[in-house]
This record gives sequence, C-alpha cells and structure tokens, in this order.
Amino acid sequence: MLYWLQQLQMKRWEFHNGLPAAPDAALAGNGPALRLELEQEEAELEEFLCPVQTPPGLVGVAAALQPVPAQSSALQNISLKHLGTEIQNTMYNIRGNRQAQGAGHGPPGEDSPPSGEPVREEQPLPPNPSAPGDDPADSAKPAPKSSLTANLIQKAKRQNNTFPLFSEGLTRNRTAQEKVLALEQQVLILTKELKSQKELVRILHKALEAAQQEKRASSAYLAAAEDKDRLELVRHKVRQIAELGRRVEALEQEREGLVQTASLREQQVQELQRHVQLLMDKNQAKQQVICQLLEKVTQDFMQPHNRPPAPPDAADRDFLSQQEKMEHLKDDMEAYRTQNRFLNSEIHQVTKLWRRVAERQKALLMKCAYLQAKNCQVESKYLAGLRRLQEAVGDEASECSELLRQLTQEALQWEAGEASADSGVLSPISEYDEYGFLTVPNYEVEDLKLLAKIQALEVCSHHLLAHEAVERPRRERWAALGELAPSAELKQLLRAGVPREHRPRVWRWLVRRRVQHLQAPGRYQELLSRGQACSQPAARQIELDLNRTFPNNKHFTCPSSSFPEKLRRVLLAFSWQNPSIGYCQGLNRLAAIALLVLDEEESAFWCLVAIVESIMPADYYSKTLTSSQVDQRVLQDLLSEKLPRLMAHLGQHRVDLSFITFNWFLVVFADSLISSILLQVWDAFLYEGTKVVFRYALAIFKYNEEEILRLQDGLEICQYLRFFTKTICDSRKLMSIAFNDMNPFPMKQLRQLRTAHGERLEAELQELEQLKAAYLETQASRLPAVPEACASEDELDGEA
Repeated sequence: MLYWLQQLQMKRWEFHNGLPAAPDAALAGNGPALRLELEQEEAELEEFLCPVQTPPGLVGVAAALQPVPAQSSALQNISLKHLGTEIQNTMYNIRGNRQAQGAGHGPPGEDSPPSGEPVREEQPLPPNPSAPGDDPADSAKPAPKSSLTANLIQKAKRQNNTFPLFSEGLTRNRTAQEKVLALEQQVLILTKELKSQKELVRILHKALEAAQQEKRASSAYLAAAEDKDRLELVRHKVRQIAELGRRVEALEQEREGLVQTASLREQQVQELQRHVQLLMDKNQAKQQVICQLLEKVTQDFMQPHNRPPAPPDAADRDFLSQQEKMEHLKDDMEAYRTQNRFLNSEIHQVTKLWRRVAERQKALLMKCAYLQAKNCQVESKYLAGLRRLQEAVGDEASECSELLRQLTQEALQWEAGEASADSGVLSPISEYDEYGFLTVPNYEVEDLKLLAKIQALEVCSHHLLAHEAVERPRRERWAALGELAPSAELKQLLRAGVPREHRPRVWRWLVRRRVQHLQAPGRYQELLSRGQACSQPAARQIELDLNRTFPNNKHFTCPSSSFPEKLRRVLLAFSWQNPSIGYCQGLNRLAAIALLVLDEEESAFWCLVAIVESIMPADYYSKTLTSSQVDQRVLQDLLSEKLPRLMAHLGQHRVDLSFITFNWFLVVFADSLISSILLQVWDAFLYEGTKVVFRYALAIFKYNEEEILRLQDGLEICQYLRFFTKTICDSRKLMSIAFNDMNPFPMKQLRQLRTAHGERLEAELQELEQLKAAYLETQASRLPAVPEACASEDELDGEA
C-alpha cells in the first residue's frame, strides 16, 4: 500500500512540475539545475519516510507473467488475528487461480518469453522508487516516444542490476552512464558558449544602435543652418544625459532596496531552517523515549517478578499468549509509525505545492497590475497627445481638426469594459471611487473632459503601480498596530494615509481625543429634539446648501440616498451646539466628508465639533471670518519664504492667490483634491492640526511650480489655478514635498505670524469702523431738507 501511495505522490509531483514545451537547448541548460532540485527534494522526503523498494515479483507486468501458484499456496501464511478477512481473501484467490488456469491452456509460445532469458529484461519495470527525484526531471522534459522507451528500458536495466544475476549488465550500464555524462557535459559547454555568443551579438547590436544614434545626431548637428539650432541640439543631448543619470540613480536605489530585502529574506529562511531542525530533533528524541519505554515494557513482560506460582501448562500458555499480544502490539506500533511518517511526508509535499501555487498566483497578480498600469499610462499619453495636437492645429486645417475632434470624442466615450472582447482584459477604471466620488468629473467644456479622463487614467496608473510596493506593506503595518496611542510611529503612519478598512476606527479615536471634554452621553439626541421643538434661524441657509453639497458624489445626488437627510440633522444639531456661529458656508462639506468616512450621524457631528471648536482657531467660521483672513496673510508670507520665484512671478502678473486658497483653508481642501489624496490630508490634519493645511497648501504650489512659471499671462494663470489641484495624482510625491521639502516648519513661527497679522487686521478693522462711524456722522449732519416741489416715493404711492 505504501509503495502505491508513494507512486501516486511521484506522479502528482511530476504533473505539478511539468514544464511547457521548450527548445532542447534550453532544457539541456536547465538539466543540472533540475537534477540538483530533485536531489534536494529526495533528501527532504527521506527525512520523513524512506522510499519503499519495489516489491520483487509482486507488482508490474513481470508479476502478471509469472506462473500461476498452486492452490495449496493460497492457504498458507493465514493470520489468526483477522481470521474472517483471511478466509474471504483466500476464497477470492482460489476462484481467480481457477479462472487463470482455464484461460491459460491456449497455444504455448505465443506470449511466453524465451526460456534462456529472464522475464524481467524483456518488460520495462516501474521506475525505481528509491530515486523519486529522477521522475519529475524526466517527465518535465518533452522527448519523443522512442527516447521515452529508451529511458524506461535504461531504468529497468539499472534496477535489475541490483540483483547479482546481472553482473555483466552492470559494466555495460556504467559505460553507458559515463557516455551519457560526457554528452551532458558537452551539451552544457555548448549551451554556455551559445549563450556567450548571443550576449556578444546583443552587445554588438547595442553598440551599433548607439553608433547610429550618434551618427544621426552628428548629421543633424552638421545639417543645422544656424548656431541657434545647433545649440538647441546640444541642449537636447544634455537633457537626455541628465535624464539618463537620474534613471541610473533611481535604479541604483532600487537595487540597494532589493539587496536589503534579499538579506532580510535570507535571515528569515535561516531562522525557519533552525526552527525546523529543532522540531526534528525534538521528534527524534520523542521517538527514542518511546522505543526505550517499549523495551522496558517488553522486559517487564519477559521477566515477571511477583507473579504467583502457576501450573507449568497454564504458565506456558499465559506466556505464549502474552508474547503473541506483544508481537501484535509491535506490529501495530510499527504500522502507526510508518503511517505517521508517510502522512508527514504528504503534508510536507502538499504544503510545498500550495506555496508554489501561491507564489505563482502572486506573481500573476503583480504582472496583471503592472500591465493594467502600463495600459493606463499609454491611454493617458494618447489622450494628452490628442489634446496637444488639438491645441496646435486649431482651426487652420478643417480636415485635421475634424479628425482630431472625432478621435477625441471616441476616446471620451471609450470604456475598457465595452471595448474588451475577451474576458482576459480587465477594466481598470470604474465610474465612482470607493467613497462615491466620480473618477472622471463631468465637465461641460470638451477640453476639461479630456483633461479629466487623462487625470483619472494617471490616478489609476499610480494606484496600480503602488499597490504591491506601498499599499500592502502599509496595510500590514496598520493590521499589526494594536491599541492607538500618540507616538512618532503613529504620526508617520497617519501622514502616509490610513487604509480604508481602518479609517473609521482611527478617525473616531482622533475625534474623541479632541472633544472628550465636550462630549456627554445623549448630547446629540438632545440637540436634535431641541431643533424639532423650535425652528433654527440658520435652517433656511442649510436647506439651500444641502443640494449644493458635492454634486460629483453619488451619495448626495441620488434621490433615494439617506445621506442628505443625515447631513441636515448634523448641521441643525451643530447650529444649536454653537449658536455664536450657527451655520457658515463650508460646514456642509466638512460634515459631508465626516459622514462619508464614519457613516454615523453622531460620529460625524462630533467630528465637525472637533474641527470648528478644537482644531481651527477661534473666529474661523464667524461672520467676519477674522482668523481665516489672518491665515491667508500668513500663507502669503510662507510662500514668499519657501517659493520666492513663484511669488515674484505671480506678483509680476498681479495675481491674487487668496481667491483660490481661501476656500482651501475654509473646507480643508474638500472641493480641491481628489478623494484619495484628500482623505490622506485629513488623516494627518485630525492628528496634527492646522499646520498640516499650511504644509499641503505650500506643497501644492511646489508640485505645480514649473507649470505656473511657464504661463506668461495673468488671465491664463488664473484659469490654470481654477483646476490645477485636480491634476495632482501622485500622493506620495505630494506628501514628500509637504513633510520633507517644506522643512523647517516650526509651529513657533506659525504662531508668531498669526499673532502679528492678527494685530494688524484688528487695527485695520478698527480703523475701518472709525471711518464708517465718521462717515455716518458727517452724512447725518449734512442731510439737506427735502424741497417742497419734490415728494418721496411713499407720498406719491399714498396719493395714488
């Protein structure tokens, strides 16, 4: 039974390790590596259970051709332990032998082997189970039918040579083995030489391509008519050299990271090997203890001490029965031990197969994500090229402009799911993201539609490329994080962004830290009941702003959605919580973001309270918006300090940034950034405060600084600033600029700037109030009397 079970294991291993058809040269080159791997596999299997030798004469075709045993032999070696089973098996054997004898009286000599040669040499025997590593290698190589037969015959001869009857075949087989080894070495040498020749040809091709490129560049340089053109060619080459240098640096950094990862994996493998060795030593020690106890029990049975004297016949019968029981127990124990070893080997093999399948699946998923990202990049470049051609052609050529317009419309209407005819192509872009925001905003202007789709493709490409390298390690770190507590590690994790499945829990913890001195059980329900009892003055403005909250989010535009009603209750409760503010435009978007993430009214309400009353400065959402104006002046100073070139450029064209940045600070970028980057900003904002808003505002301008500097018209700059935040798709780059490139950024400096500008603004407001009061007083003193001939509108209406 064990022999056939091991044969099934070997066949399963051959099937799993079966390689696709490949050229013979490639297989010859992989031969030594496959042999080494199979030898290692054989050594690992022998640690659990040594391969069962092929039972001679009991299996295979040779056993079927043996002469039929006599009837009396079926009654021999009957075990008394399982008498009923033995009798039943014996009856089946007797019937089978009679049928075989009746069928075997045919003409002699048709299928019988020659008398002078043994039967085993004529028929190929099953492969030798003592070398299970040879079969997977042989099965993995696609060979003709004749070579397969030759291999089987060679294996049969190799197996038969273990018997002393075939000493001559042993010498012949060794000579053949030496020839085969010599031929394999020659094939290996020729394969290496072929690889070296291919590498030489590839190097020569590269050298030839480089020479051709240099020749073309020289020809273009010599063909240039003016020095200006030649200078432009030289500058182009310099830019190419710089780009190649940056690529080399990036590849070097990537190589260093891979080397570090490989060293860590090697350490983990060594640690696991040590652990496995300890477990095997422990198992061996347990087996030794079991054997010692068994020997002790045997000795106790063989040498009884305090047993009462018994008659000689009874004592002999008792001893024989006990000895027979001991033999049966030994057989059972050996059977269980063998079965345990076999099951251990089976578990080991199945585990290795499962790991290989998991690795292949992981590699295929990574390849699929990489191909999807490349597809998005290619499509994005195609759309960007169409947009540039459309801008360049304009209305000069009607045919070209019409063709470009048609291609643009097709690109905007194209969807990956509709275009894919087979099921193997996946659609990387969905209509809405995980929080309900449109991935491709529905602009009315055709240029903005094209720009929106380019943006969506770039976002999808960045997400797919960063999923394996960034998202998975980040999710593992958050999953391993236990109870939340303020720390430097938590700050770094929040800056990098919280995974979607952990974000509600983390935000509730952050909000609770901010409002734990304000929270009271049943406070939210109390405020709602108060709103139902009497009307709130801000209720009318809240109703007007509900329909204007995130028109690009399906949760606030769908008529059957419950989010608008939840948002209404949250805003009304806050207007009763803080009557000095009541309601201010922008609070609806803050509460909407909290609802989308937390999905609970009360949690969203306390999140809004934390932002307005704890995180933001006082008077930030008051009627005068004093603190908001102060922050705009502070941002102007920080921009002049961190980005002087940009501020000089904007000052030259008289561009005021406050009409863009004021809304950023009021709603914490809720209308400006795409949802994935927006929520990453909020993760750090809820933990660190308003300093994060300043950091990201500076980082946004730094991210697009070069694009703004290229614009030389004030109107173009203003139009670009309206939507330039939507062009940001690389969250890691933006985060690096905000928290690395903008350093140093001390909180002390921010407080000093706020204090200074706050005092100036208060003085200006007081001066404005004085001017207003003086003006009213002057107007009251100079008010002329109404002439008698002139009547007021009220008097005329009364007369009528």
